[in-house]
Amino acid sequence: MDRARKAGGVLVYRTEDLDQSRCRAEYADAAMQDLHDFGLSWDEGPDAGGHHGPYVQSERMNHYLDAWKKLHASGRIYPCQKTRKDVRGALSAPHAEDSDPVFPSTLRPSEDAGKDASVPDSMNWRFQVPDGRALSFEDGRCGTQRFLAGQDFGDFLVWRKDGFPSYELAVAVDDAAMEITEVVRGEDLLKSTARQILIYEALGAQVPDFYHCELVVDAEGRRLSKRDEAPRLREG
Repeated sequence: MDRARKAGGVLVYRTEDLDQSRCRAEYADAAMQDLHDFGLSWDEGPDAGGHHGPYVQSERMNHYLDAWKKLHASGRIYPCQKTRKDVRGALSAPHAEDSDPVFPSTLRPSEDAGKDASVPDSMNWRFQVPDGRALSFEDGRCGTQRFLAGQDFGDFLVWRKDGFPSYELAVAVDDAAMEITEVVRGEDLLKSTARQILIYEALGAQVPDFYHCELVVDAEGRRLSKRDEAPRLREG
């Protein structure tokens, strides 16, 4: 994942490896090698060092735990034992069949849930979104983007019961710690940006600028995926 710091034009590469079911060291190494082969280099990263390391997320767990504690103290998050099946069951058609179902406010626990927790433990934790608030941002490629909290997305995970932070929390925390001012990533993450804006705000962090690129797809228009054993870029 490429990030940049405007001051001095510093390009930062960060390895995001918190999904233990899919992330392997060889995949991370191959991703960097592919980008190097395409002529891209960076000023800070796992293989280049820098003043904001480590640049591998699995080595930054203390940062995420500190952020969890801050969000917990502010009352923004709560423990949740609801499953995807529970969420789908609480929704009416056609939303129940969505690939990314919106977590409904009716499934939120009481306000006191998890109030006395001091660590995440083996539980899922969700960020309570401000229902009805419009989250807007200007994307460098896709233009003005607008998502409505509670309608386009609901309460989302910030910590998983497997002991790791969610993607949404981890990238926002790292962007703040690494002083990132510009983010470049795929257009499949446009909605995620709206969620992350809420985290940046809750942590008192600067919201960076965003540029969402077109996805690299195969000959049939499907996005490349490790789970589908897609070829590496150099093999395309």
